[in-house]
Amino acid sequence: MRLQHILIPAALVSLVAASAYSEETDRYRLEKSATGYIRMDTQTGAMSICEERSGQLVCKMAADERAAYQDEVDRLQTSMKAMDERVTRLENSLSARLESKLPSEEDFNKTMSYMERFLKGFMGIVKDMDKDSDGGAQLNSQKT
Repeated sequence: MRLQHILIPAALVSLVAASAYSEETDRYRLEKSATGYIRMDTQTGAMSICEERSGQLVCKMAADERAAYQDEVDRLQTSMKAMDERVTRLENSLSARLESKLPSEEDFNKTMSYMERFLKGFMGIVKDMDKDSDGGAQLNSQKT
């Protein structure tokens, strides 16, 4: 019974692995040509030109695919350049807007002067009220 618990999962794993290996090996087709081999990706249709060097197969993209690849690289580089320029413009406009909203040194000092005068006046009122409440407390304590 225990042997079945081990063999069945092992068999399933090996079947899945064999299926994946089979799909990967069937993905590319090699055809002999006059100068070497042509490899075709059966999933994407991409073709490569291959030649044997030092016992290994070395493949390069076909000329038309290389041109398409280079076109895509050029398009992406142009797009990136446009995005970089846009980010720079946005950053510059944002910093300009932030700088324009900050008060000048003169405005800041003027505001601080107003605040200082306000707080001095407020503290004077509080002191006067404190004096009045102390005097009232003394009067009330004398009445009793």
